[in-house]
Amino acid sequence: MFDELSSKLNATLQRLTGRGVLTEDAVKEGLREIRRILLEADVSFDLTRDFLERVQAKAVGLTTIKDVRPGHQLVKIVYDELVALLGEKQAPIAHATVPPTIILLVGLQGSGKTTTAGKLARRLKLEQKAPFLVAADVYRPAAIDQLHTLGRQVEVGVHSDNASKDVVKIVRDGITAAGKARARSVLVDTAGRLQIDDEMMDELKRLKAAVSPHEILLVADGMTGQDAVRIAKGFHDALGITGVILTKMDGDARGGAALSIYGVTHAPIKYIGVGEKLDALEPFHPDRLAGRILQQGDILSLVEKAQHTVDEKEAERLARKVQSKKGLDLGDFLGAMKQMQKMGPLKNVLGMLPGMNPAMLQAARIDDKKLKHVEAIVLSMTPKERSNPDLINGQRRLRIAKGSGRTVQEVNTLLSQFKQMQKFMKIAGKTGGAGLKLPFGRGTFPG
Repeated sequence: MFDELSSKLNATLQRLTGRGVLTEDAVKEGLREIRRILLEADVSFDLTRDFLERVQAKAVGLTTIKDVRPGHQLVKIVYDELVALLGEKQAPIAHATVPPTIILLVGLQGSGKTTTAGKLARRLKLEQKAPFLVAADVYRPAAIDQLHTLGRQVEVGVHSDNASKDVVKIVRDGITAAGKARARSVLVDTAGRLQIDDEMMDELKRLKAAVSPHEILLVADGMTGQDAVRIAKGFHDALGITGVILTKMDGDARGGAALSIYGVTHAPIKYIGVGEKLDALEPFHPDRLAGRILQQGDILSLVEKAQHTVDEKEAERLARKVQSKKGLDLGDFLGAMKQMQKMGPLKNVLGMLPGMNPAMLQAARIDDKKLKHVEAIVLSMTPKERSNPDLINGQRRLRIAKGSGRTVQEVNTLLSQFKQMQKFMKIAGKTGGAGLKLPFGRGTFPG
């Protein structure tokens, strides 16, 4: 997400932070480059101009702070303005004081409304908000079937009426059904069109007037750039949207939609879709995303992701094994690897670490398929071999390679790397990480 924008923006800022003295000419030159980068990222011209004017106004009055380079102060100014551009603070769902909370999901056809309804239902269920789905897209029968499938996967109720074309009646009946099911939130999947038209807007206006939704969330395709901003403005002018969910942000999104929608509509981005799976919907935090763009990492999101996906008891068991005399075996290694896989693609997880930039991740050539290869190799071993890899001789290696469909060389590489990891973990267990020098720079691993 935003790889290209992040790389270019940070390259420009690094040239400025490397200077001992930051002259007005140097600032203007840097801001011209930032202007070009933002426009290439599909940020609207007006917002780019206003953004740079604010940065320049603060940079001109920059006072020297002891032990802090002027260039680093400029980075802080850019960060603060990025946060403001993205919406300043997280905007959660505004739940009704008296349930159920009615949430209309609106948007064009193909933006991912129905899938997002399932993802949001899953998230609300985890938050103990007892969701209920209503299929109000009467023009696309596949949407109704898809919503029922998602409802079964998430294990929430779904209301639909294939015999009726009266959207208002369907939604009212759905809200009644949700009340009987003791639901606390109702997600209404409305119909979309290929473009904004009067017929669609009239239907949504009637629906809004009839059910008085607490939230009207626009589901927009983040890969459409300025088109997403134009679409958001159209829906906002007609309906007064209360928030936005940007989908497909794990693709080749340049960032223009995320950086422009709030500035144009003042409707906050509430969630972003970062994958196809039902758990791939993240709350949108402007400050954290600004940190990611400026390669400062996003440790808070990483911790939250771990809390939601990692089995706490299994993590504690692994921690005890690390500190024991025996240490981790290949069975434990496989379990730890499966825990990591639950957190999503490894590239995304590593991208949340401070200092990680797209170039480093590209150079690392991270391939999640290789994790599957490792898993196949370990699963082809007997329980005794996993607990004691020293038993694995040449003949056993050949058997494991055939059983996993990998080469003997891959089996040898895995066993060699595992032995190195065992040595490292034993030292870490004894010292709490003290004295283990970083292989890529100064300092030690924290306990």
